[in-house]
Amino acid sequence: MAVVELLMPKMGESIMEATVLTWLKSEGDTIEQDESILEVATDKVDTEVPSTHAGVLKEILAKDGDVVEVGKPIAIIATESEGDNPEETPKPEPKEMVAEVSTPSNGHSVSNREATSHGLYKSERFYSPLVKNIAKKEGIEVAELDTISGTGKEGRVTKKDILAYLTTRQDTVAKEPEKVVSSTEIVTIRQPQKVNVSISAGDEIIEMDRMRKMIAERMVDSKRISPHVTSFVEADVTNIVSWRNRNKNIFKQREGGNLTFTPIFIEAATKAIKDYPMINIQVDGDNIIKKKDINIGMAVALPSGNLIVPVIKNADQLNLTGLANKVNDLAVRARDNKLGPDELSGGTFTISNVGSFGNVMGTPIIVQPQVGILALGAIVKKPAVIETPNGDAIAIRHKMFLSHSYDHRVVDGSLGGMVVRRVADYLERFDINKEI
Repeated sequence: MAVVELLMPKMGESIMEATVLTWLKSEGDTIEQDESILEVATDKVDTEVPSTHAGVLKEILAKDGDVVEVGKPIAIIATESEGDNPEETPKPEPKEMVAEVSTPSNGHSVSNREATSHGLYKSERFYSPLVKNIAKKEGIEVAELDTISGTGKEGRVTKKDILAYLTTRQDTVAKEPEKVVSSTEIVTIRQPQKVNVSISAGDEIIEMDRMRKMIAERMVDSKRISPHVTSFVEADVTNIVSWRNRNKNIFKQREGGNLTFTPIFIEAATKAIKDYPMINIQVDGDNIIKKKDINIGMAVALPSGNLIVPVIKNADQLNLTGLANKVNDLAVRARDNKLGPDELSGGTFTISNVGSFGNVMGTPIIVQPQVGILALGAIVKKPAVIETPNGDAIAIRHKMFLSHSYDHRVVDGSLGGMVVRRVADYLERFDINKEI
C-alpha cells in the first residue's frame, strides 16, 4: 500500500493560500477519487476540495482554521497501488517583508529590505503572503508583527489573528500622537478613531459572517484607493421591453430558463467597451494595464443578504442566447454556493442591476482593480415627448437610469460620461426584430 500527499490545489488567479473550514471526512475513512473531503475558504469564495486519489484518509495535516499555501500538503492518503512514501515537501525559507517607511525630514524612504542590512527588521518567523499584505497595508512592520500571537499551525499568524490584533491596535494607536522619526525607526501611523456605539436594552447584536466582513473590507479599500465619480444617463428601452415580452416564452420553452433584461444590458455594455477600450483597464502603481479580454462581472444578491460577483469571461464573444444562458447559470449556482474561484476572478468591468430591488438609480462602488462599474435602475413607465411624422407628441415610454461610477485617477468625466451614454445608445437602438 502506497501513500500520497493531498496538496492544497490552485483555486484561481492570484490566490496564494486558503483557510481550511471543515473536514468532511475523518482519519481512517475510505474515500473515492474526486470525492469532496474538505471545505476551504479563499478571499473570493468557499469551495469543496476533491480527493485526487481513492484510498483511506491516513492523516490530516491541516486542521480546521489553518491557513495553507497553494501546493502545500494538507493530508496523507493511503492508496491500493504499490509505491514509496511521498517525498517531504521542503519548508519555505523565511521571507522578508518589503514596506516603505516614511522619512519626513528628507523626503526619502527606506525599505525593510534595506533596513535588514542593518539587522533591524529581519525575522525568522514565517508569514503567509496574505498576512504580509495585510501588515503592509496597515503599516505594521516585521518587528511589530513578531509580537502577534499565532493560532495557526506551529504558531503561525493567520488572517484571523492579524485582524483581531488590528482591532485592539487601532484603539491604542488612535490615542497616540504622530511623531517624526528617522528612516531607521518604526513609524507610528495614526489610525481612524473607532466610533463608540451605544447599545440599549432589547438591541440585538449580530456578528458579521466571514463574507460580510470581507465585503466590508473591500468596499472601504475601494473608496480609499479610487476617487469615485458617477455619471447618469436616462435611456428609453421601450423597444427592449416589447421585444422581451414577445420572446420570453419562446426562450423558456427552448432553453429552459428565463429571458431577463440582464443579458441585453451586458451585450450593450460590451459593445460600448469595445468602442471605448480605455475603460477596460486596471491600475498597477504608475502603470495602466489595458486588458485584452472583456470579462463582465455581474453582481448577484445571495439569500443571506450578502453580495457575490461571478464573472462572464470573454462576454463580447457570446451572442444574446449565450449571454442569457450564462447569466442564468451563474446566478443559480451563485445562490447555491456552487461557484468555483475561477468564476469569481478576472473581471474587467462590472454591472449591478439595482433595478431588481425597485431602485431607480444607484452609485455603485468599484470592484478593485477595475476602474468602472455600471448600475442599472428599474424600468418604469413615463410620459415622454417623442417625434412623429406629424410633429412632437406625448406618449407612454419605458425609461430607466444608468449610473456609471469610475476611477477618477485614470478615467476623466468625458470618458466616463461617453461610456454610459454609448451603452444607452445601444439600448435605445435595439433591433426589435432581433432573433433569440
